[in-house]
Amino acid sequence: MRKVTVFITLKQGVLDPQGKQIQESLNALGYKEIQEARVGKYIELQVEDGPNLEARVREMCDKLLANPVIEDYHVDMGEAVHS
Repeated sequence: MRKVTVFITLKQGVLDPQGKQIQESLNALGYKEIQEARVGKYIELQVEDGPNLEARVREMCDKLLANPVIEDYHVDMGEAVHS
């Protein structure tokens, strides 16, 4: 087994209303140093090790986990997990 982590973020130039609201709220609370906030997704997968595992995870991202039109993703293949 392997713990795979997928980080998904909006592409640069894509509006992020949730991130904008967070930035404005932090500014209103006195955290004026916050210039921008971006919101993304974090997904952990426990997967069986096997051939072409990274390619299979990227395929999962392209087909379901991320929207490649407006989102970028980074896959961390992590360490083997022993149960």
